Amino acid sequence: MTTAPFTTAPFPAGTILGYPRIGRRRELKKAVEAFWAGTTTAEELEQTTAGLRAATRARLLELGLGRDDSSIPESFSYYDQVLDAAVAVGAVPSRFAKLVQDDGSIDLAGYFTLARGVGDNLPLEMTKWFDSNYHYLVPEIGPETNFHLASDRIVREFEEAKAAGFLTRPVLVGPVTFLLLAKPSDEAPTDFTPLSRLGDLLPVYAELLTRLRAAGAEWVQLDEPGLVNESITVPRTDQLAALAEAYRVLGVLGERPALFVAAPYGALGDALPVLAASAVEAIGLDLVRGALPSGLDADTTAALATKTLVAGVVDGHNIWRGDLAAALTTAESASALSPNVAISSSTSLLHVPHDVTEETALGQLADWLAFADQKVGQIAVLAAGLREGRATIQPELDAAAAALAARLAAPGVREPAVRSRTAALSESDFSRGDYAERVAAQDAALQLPLLPTTTIGSFPQTGEIRRARARLNSGALSAAEYEQLMKEEIGRVVDLQEEIGLDVLVHGEPERNDMVQYFAENLDGFAVTEHGWVQSYGSRCTRPSLLWGDVSRPAPITVDWSVYTQSLTARPVKGMLTGPVTILAWSFVRDDQPLAETARQVALALRDEIADLESAGIGIVQVDEPALRELLPLKRADHADYLDWSVGSFRLATAGVRAETQIHTHLCYSEFGVVIDAISRLDADVTSIEAARSRMEIVDDIERSGFDHGIGPGVYDIHSPRVPAVAELTELLERALAAVPGRQLWVNPDCGLKTRGYAETVESLQNMLEATRAVRANAEVSV
Repeated sequence: MTTAPFTTAPFPAGTILGYPRIGRRRELKKAVEAFWAGTTTAEELEQTTAGLRAATRARLLELGLGRDDSSIPESFSYYDQVLDAAVAVGAVPSRFAKLVQDDGSIDLAGYFTLARGVGDNLPLEMTKWFDSNYHYLVPEIGPETNFHLASDRIVREFEEAKAAGFLTRPVLVGPVTFLLLAKPSDEAPTDFTPLSRLGDLLPVYAELLTRLRAAGAEWVQLDEPGLVNESITVPRTDQLAALAEAYRVLGVLGERPALFVAAPYGALGDALPVLAASAVEAIGLDLVRGALPSGLDADTTAALATKTLVAGVVDGHNIWRGDLAAALTTAESASALSPNVAISSSTSLLHVPHDVTEETALGQLADWLAFADQKVGQIAVLAAGLREGRATIQPELDAAAAALAARLAAPGVREPAVRSRTAALSESDFSRGDYAERVAAQDAALQLPLLPTTTIGSFPQTGEIRRARARLNSGALSAAEYEQLMKEEIGRVVDLQEEIGLDVLVHGEPERNDMVQYFAENLDGFAVTEHGWVQSYGSRCTRPSLLWGDVSRPAPITVDWSVYTQSLTARPVKGMLTGPVTILAWSFVRDDQPLAETARQVALALRDEIADLESAGIGIVQVDEPALRELLPLKRADHADYLDWSVGSFRLATAGVRAETQIHTHLCYSEFGVVIDAISRLDADVTSIEAARSRMEIVDDIERSGFDHGIGPGVYDIHSPRVPAVAELTELLERALAAVPGRQLWVNPDCGLKTRGYAETVESLQNMLEATRAVRANAEVSV
């Protein structure tokens, strides 16, 4: 038997797994970027973030969570929670050894250097956090990694809350998920797996738990979403063995907080019996993405009855108000598994904006929505209903049902003309002609050199551009004046690209605030928010649009901008569109019909746009799908259906063009090996793909798969401010050329340049062109 934990405090009746940490007005973004710019000190940054944490605690108390019952999670991060865990346990790659101080820790500047790189030292790789639009930094673990408690920040933040009169619940990425999400370090042998270091990592977690208990923590939340993801390549038997070992070791600690293991983003499946048999006191179940477990054996059933089941019945992943009565029914059903059931969000609320009451232009739509603050209120209501009986919260249940009924009956939610068009689609609408014939037609039309160079689309959005947009929105600038300013910027971008020597140009997208919101503002069926910011990665925030009704295109969106740009140059200009899957992935999408139907509606709107671009003389159209991998379901049984409709929606959007019109797409932020076949099925003529941070790992998958279309593995990591040297870019290009025939290979950055400054952008692109010319000359000689 395990030793009982030092605390006997009950788990709170209602809680959340995490809360937005960027601040209601993006205060964290502004403070962090000021620190990076050198205009504030580390001490000033610490003061700002302490104020943000205090404001969060006060707000959650106001919304119904408790001051002294561990219901408020301590889930703040300066950049990323996985980076926080890596820094806490001393997992600093050897190339950053100089950042480590004498006591084994790193300071805030060093912390950010891991995320952003410095000089020739590349930052940690970045990829998607499960099936969300959040990005985490990938730890690098090898036999040489010296695990030790290198940062007690989580303890200090708990003590900060305690000093303010709050007993909070510290949150940390669990040890199994931390290692499952890690990649082998550069020093690791080829057969090494980070999970093999579990035995060395657990004493650090044990020390951290012991220190938290000594500080007064009664509960600690360990997030283990890696257990629900069937795309992780580590054998499942090894995962389950690691899970059992981790919570055996942590469970026997004599003086520790009670352990709450949360597993958001899907069903635990065969990991649930392992957790049930462990010493953890509470288990969090995502009952939005997963169902209540059934068919459990007698031992698991008996074990679960001794745990608190934390029922994640309020959707932390989307913003619809939802059916509270159905959520309460699910929570009540969980009582059959355990007498102790608590209510929670299904995931952390970092995926949703702060507060819908701050939106002034949504009209009736606002009544259909629940942002983070409203979800906390829902949890408080449901917890009361579960504890005191459904009748006590019947008015709230009735109000939610009325809002749902009004939403479904509202004009624009179902448009007969849109639905008739999708119903009439045939197989021919999804197919282009033979690829070899297209290549010949495009070569004749475009006359591009070997290893053609381009960028992904956007150029830096300067302060002048943002101020012009703000003046337009405030009425201080007329539409005509704004258009003229944007044309002047486009002219500068075209001149710059020609001076650098790029082969295929873009207009730079100065008129676009966001690659999804720009289209949402011009398509029927969407709405946009004023303050609906969510964190994408680090200081990068986005405002996801709200896709609430049937989608159609009332008028051309991008054609005039593309035509104007093409008039400025003899070189080909790409028309730039955001693809249907990405528009869905980076919006909050209606939940009253299958995603496949919504994707077809968006695809048809884009198909109309592409047809107009082609008719206007634009010979290359890029349809970005950076979120293709992101939306891949975590359960393998759901992969085939998803890939069928996601690939189909792209093909529906792009299949109507002539052979000589070249279709590009762009993908980023993900591990692509698992969807390489789907990328091929997109049938884009050219695919650009993120590859710099992973040092061209993707080209091995490309070579093995026999992928024979155009491919541009990115050579310049735009998510870091560092300027890659010519030698580095040359090495990456040669690595790509060793795996991909030169006739297929394109040269481009990893992603759009919107977030970069002009000085670093120009120098990086100049280096990219210098490397390309050298590699191109050698390739031509070898040919």
